[in-house]
Amino acid sequence: MSPNICPNILVPVVASIAALCTLAACQRSDPPSPEPMASAATTNSSSTASSTAGSGGECEAQRALAQIDARIAVPLVPMMANHQRRDMRDHLLAVQEIVVAAATDDFAGVERAAGRIGFSDEMGQTCTHMGAGAPGFTESALNFHHTADTITTAARQRDRAAVLQALGATLQTCTGCHAAFRQNIVDDATWNRLTAQLAPTEPAPSH
Repeated sequence: MSPNICPNILVPVVASIAALCTLAACQRSDPPSPEPMASAATTNSSSTASSTAGSGGECEAQRALAQIDARIAVPLVPMMANHQRRDMRDHLLAVQEIVVAAATDDFAGVERAAGRIGFSDEMGQTCTHMGAGAPGFTESALNFHHTADTITTAARQRDRAAVLQALGATLQTCTGCHAAFRQNIVDDATWNRLTAQLAPTEPAPSH
């Protein structure tokens, strides 16, 4: 790390969230006899019942979490929630690229990365749509994107200190939004009722 970079500004940058899913599959090489087939059917029935019970337990656990999580719920249908999480991951990548570019005074690189999280009409429409069921969310999201524009301004001035200050301010809007809001996955009917809008029928394009 360059000694000229203020560590107090970079500390909140070094945060990431990772989720790993492992899938396993078993394969038979020999055709099963009638007895094993019957046994397999019994096993499948047991597995189905266990899966159903597990799903119910998972729902109960999610409801319990919602009761103790005091943040404002942002209702989203699964498609919208996935889109939002995809965008959040890209925002983290953009922040990483800004830090790496700023470390070597690559201001063109800073500007390119900041452009991914800055404001645009498409961003504005997406934020408005995502926050339709949660008062205050759209304003918070738009504040993030407008603040990110100050990173671009600083990069064009080729001012590393200003870039890092603008990045720190942008990250503050991130942490503030995540501290205030949480996703709440709902079905189409619930989203329609809460927002007085129709749920989307196809994924929105990535920013």
